[in-house]
Amino acid sequence: MRGLRWRYTRLPSQAEDTLSGEEGKEEEEEEEEAAPASAAAPEDPTVPQLTEASQVLSASEIRQLSCHFPPRVTGHPWSLVFCTSRDGFSLQSLYRRMEGCSGPVLLALRDQDGQIFGAFSSSALRLSKGFYGTGETFLFSFSPQLKVFKWTGSNSFFVKGDLDSLMMGSGSGQFGLWLDGDLFHGGSYPCATFNNEVLARQEQFHIRELEAWLLS
Repeated sequence: MRGLRWRYTRLPSQAEDTLSGEEGKEEEEEEEEAAPASAAAPEDPTVPQLTEASQVLSASEIRQLSCHFPPRVTGHPWSLVFCTSRDGFSLQSLYRRMEGCSGPVLLALRDQDGQIFGAFSSSALRLSKGFYGTGETFLFSFSPQLKVFKWTGSNSFFVKGDLDSLMMGSGSGQFGLWLDGDLFHGGSYPCATFNNEVLARQEQFHIRELEAWLLS
């Protein structure tokens, strides 16, 4: 009978098993700790840079509004072209400050009740014989959450500038937003252009602060 050859396999000791398990756990923990660092969120590219602080809109409100701008506006700084605290309460002064500007404009107001609302115009505000603008134009209101009223397509009554009034949106003889020549009184009514709600708490309001930002 031929002699048998025995093959021995060395089994790890309990201490080695424990050490090996701890090393494996340490490696897993290191991987888990490293994972969040590699998944850091990038900065939000929609947050605009303002040339100066707004007296009407907070940083949160600016961020919310920016999400509703057309893509061509994203990334452009905001320039304060007109504000009542600096330039006075005069629509004609607003028009003069807009001369030579062509880019889109954000109009932001705060009324006597502290309500914040306004409009985005696809082009600069100016005197005009008729309505102008494009379907990018919209109205908005923080009441207190942001509500945006975009073009319905029913008509093209976007913006009209007279010497004694500024109108945005129209239908059935009413304007979504209108301001008088002194930039003191204003009104807001539901209109077909934007199918909007009344932007202020009341249909007629007094302006406490108004800003016009050039977004280009």
